[in-house]
Amino acid sequence: MSLFRLDASILPTTSASRSLADLVEAEWLAAHPESGVVRRDLSVEPVPATAWPDAVTGGFAPEADRTERQREARALATTLADELIDAEALLLAVPLYNYGVSQHFKTWFDLAYTDPRIDPQGTALRGKPATLVTVLGGNYAPGSPKEGWDHSTAWLRRVLEDVWGLDLRIVERPFTLVGVNPALDAFTEVAAELKQTAETHAVRSGREIAQLAASSR
Repeated sequence: MSLFRLDASILPTTSASRSLADLVEAEWLAAHPESGVVRRDLSVEPVPATAWPDAVTGGFAPEADRTERQREARALATTLADELIDAEALLLAVPLYNYGVSQHFKTWFDLAYTDPRIDPQGTALRGKPATLVTVLGGNYAPGSPKEGWDHSTAWLRRVLEDVWGLDLRIVERPFTLVGVNPALDAFTEVAAELKQTAETHAVRSGREIAQLAASSR
């Protein structure tokens, strides 16, 4: 029994997404104290930007004709896919950056996606319980001034839920820059409520994926 955890925040010591992911992980470990947690921290060990094109082009060449970089990229893709397939549940902590998907996460996803076991025809991840933790510096909810500026969350849901087929739940915390950016000071109370709500959802999600993983064994 194991949990795979990925962190994409570039701020390890002050990361709001990591704090929420910690709550999810704590619930998992409370339910499965003997289980392992396989970690991949993309701020510490980012996937090389050249790996995806090397893996893709290497797939068009016979093994004997592949370059060393192509072989290494395809081996890394296999490792990334193995980490997902071997785990009973997944925890992915991915902040919104500059209104879009974290480049570290996108590079990781693109490379892992070259493994045929987890492409759209693959079934290795179908139904696997998973939690996506995402945090947003502002608020992009319907009716807000920047509604529609979050170009990350919908994409993440699409690729994780629809492409990989994960049994996905999403924990979202907006307004993480309140208290950091003085322009957002008027939203202090709202931000505190949203933080508490996100933490409650994180705890519930951790319990859910732990229970689902246990029942599927």
